[in-house]
Amino acid sequence: MIWLNSLRRNNERIITCWGYTFQLTDNHLTLEQAAPLKISYDRLGEQALHRLNIISPPPRSALPRNSNKFSEKGDVLGESGSSNGTLKRDLFTLLRDNADTDDVLGRLWLEVNTVPAWVDWSQIARGQEVFYRYGGPALTGLAYQSLLGGMGANRVVETLARTGGFSTKVARHRLFETTQHILQCTLSLESIQPGGAGHASSIRVRLLHAAVRDRIMSLARQRPEYYDVEKWGIPINDLDCIATIGTFSATLVWLSLPRQGIWLRDQEIVDYIALFRYIGYLTGTPNHYFETPAKARAMMESLLMNEIDPTDTSKILANNIIKCLQGQPPSYASRQFLEVNCRWLNGNELCDALGLGRPSYYYWGLMGGQCLFFMAICYSYRAIPFLDKRKISALRKIFWAVIVDGKHGLGNETNFDFKYIPDLHKKTVMEDLEVTGVKQPGIERRNLQALVIGCGFFIATAFFGLKILSSLIGRLLTTMLR
Repeated sequence: MIWLNSLRRNNERIITCWGYTFQLTDNHLTLEQAAPLKISYDRLGEQALHRLNIISPPPRSALPRNSNKFSEKGDVLGESGSSNGTLKRDLFTLLRDNADTDDVLGRLWLEVNTVPAWVDWSQIARGQEVFYRYGGPALTGLAYQSLLGGMGANRVVETLARTGGFSTKVARHRLFETTQHILQCTLSLESIQPGGAGHASSIRVRLLHAAVRDRIMSLARQRPEYYDVEKWGIPINDLDCIATIGTFSATLVWLSLPRQGIWLRDQEIVDYIALFRYIGYLTGTPNHYFETPAKARAMMESLLMNEIDPTDTSKILANNIIKCLQGQPPSYASRQFLEVNCRWLNGNELCDALGLGRPSYYYWGLMGGQCLFFMAICYSYRAIPFLDKRKISALRKIFWAVIVDGKHGLGNETNFDFKYIPDLHKKTVMEDLEVTGVKQPGIERRNLQALVIGCGFFIATAFFGLKILSSLIGRLLTTMLR
């Protein structure tokens, strides 16, 4: 009877959300436990922003969102603390140059340049390599599950919709900007260390979040119906920031990659979570929720259980992302193939709630071919250390060249200007986009080839396996009858 009671208690703690089943533990957050995180936020970052705005007032109708790959003094105009309306401020440079003369700025500068005791640089470097070891499926997961599936978070989309940054004309650019930040944080160990491009970029993101939060709250004070703080919480609050770090790390590890047939080794999981814990620390995110893989996974599952509940705004942003990507280089993917990526990774239940179309079985077959391709590449290269190192080195260059420098990507390294400012009269709406169609074979032909080759391999293996088995049975029977 004791084991029956134990089994009953375990079954009561098993939860299924959006096609994902897990067991509740003490690490999972209830709605009541998560509530305080919706009204807490990075106060030091906001205080620093206010000081920077005094030192160098922002241009009218602009919220700077600046970045520079090398973060060298003198590389950005306006760092002296003045602004003539034609030069762009660099908040990171202003912070660095004024940290010695302002107490608030000094506290923030000291915090981001103090390496926590739990940081192990060799582990951080290994975590960076994990991203490129599984580069293809990782980018697929970030695009179609972390970003597009994340539009099911009904509170977060209210902030995103008010920036205007997810209209069909700019959503693709915003996606590449976010990817650039991840690439900067994984470019090299030096890049994420103090003084590196990824380190500086993370601080800029932290100050950007403060600027957006400050702007939306200012508009809400003018017109309370613009943004419902009581219902949605403070914009870009601690829970939102935790969710962002979680979608880049835990969601990738336990949802996106396994659903593509990729399972990380235990040490890879520990290293990858540690990398994003440090990125969270730099961006002002409560990082103790990522102390261990178990805690990170529990937070991911808590957010899936408590936060994912698509609204009409979720549908608008999700469909705008699909529209801005279809038929576009370098993948030239059709709308149906983009949608099948979403459904494969997020499940039909969530994608139906997001208002996405239902592709035919042909596209499901193409997605299967893509997974076979990723599995073959990732597992074969991972098994051979020499090839693994070459692949990681090559993908670091290729991803940067295509996504940042390439003519079909950003074109050059973005300065992260925040061009689409929250406004009382602006909110992202469902848009129609004229699609010129797929002009080149693109990714779908590669996946079809992978599917055909994979099916051919399995058929051949089954055929010869049956031949060998029948031969062995025949010999066994002959021997027994003698």
